[in-house]
Amino acid sequence: MQNTSSTIAPAQRLARLEDAGTDFPFYNGAPVAISGPQWLLVLAAVVVAYLLLVWPIPWPGGVLSPLIPALLFPLIPLVALAQVAPGHWRAIFGKVGGRELRLMVGFALLNIVISVSVGVVVSLLVDVSSNAAGGLLSGMDTAARIAFFGKTIPQLFGEELVTILPFLALLQLLSSRFGAGRKGAIIGAWVISSVLFGLIHLPTYDWNLVQCIVVIGSARMVLTLPWILTKNIWVSTGAHIINDWLLFGVGLLGAGLVGKA
Repeated sequence: MQNTSSTIAPAQRLARLEDAGTDFPFYNGAPVAISGPQWLLVLAAVVVAYLLLVWPIPWPGGVLSPLIPALLFPLIPLVALAQVAPGHWRAIFGKVGGRELRLMVGFALLNIVISVSVGVVVSLLVDVSSNAAGGLLSGMDTAARIAFFGKTIPQLFGEELVTILPFLALLQLLSSRFGAGRKGAIIGAWVISSVLFGLIHLPTYDWNLVQCIVVIGSARMVLTLPWILTKNIWVSTGAHIINDWLLFGVGLLGAGLVGKA
């Protein structure tokens, strides 16, 4: 269910970056208003879900134990959103058809090109760290690899919520409290939520601030584009999953070829 609007002035739209006739939910009271304290509750749920994901809790379940925090990661914020917007939490979702699937693939490929390019430039200027998950994946057996890729589906959906929900809270804050126009509020929410996304990856990349803000932040900005375009979190989630699966798959293939050499 998406929030639609045909009354937004063209000057307040991000030109071709937004589908005509659509608008973001909640920030302007449609389909329901969310107050500041309610947004704080949602954001607190985002933080709790993130901590449960990264905290070294001995979850039960053997090889499937990582699925528990990965499932809680999107579930907790969604429950919080459903509490503050009963009956309207689905406003961040939309249909998935042929166009949406093409957008998922297109934005995933675009993000790989841009993030790799930015990463190469940054690596020439400062030391960068690799994602340890790639090395761990190459050392897993087939069952563990299947569990790993399966775990990434809810986890990456959770990463989209970690971005989109703060984006919407910031959009409302910037437009209502600070008086920013719609276009300015969107750009501000886009940039700030992307920087925050980069910062939560600091433990993953050995606390490399430049790498997380510039490389991960720029990748996040690209992956937020399908959300801005469609207002459909399924599209940005699909692009994120395809992006990561391609990168991990290529890395795994490369490790296999090196091992055979």
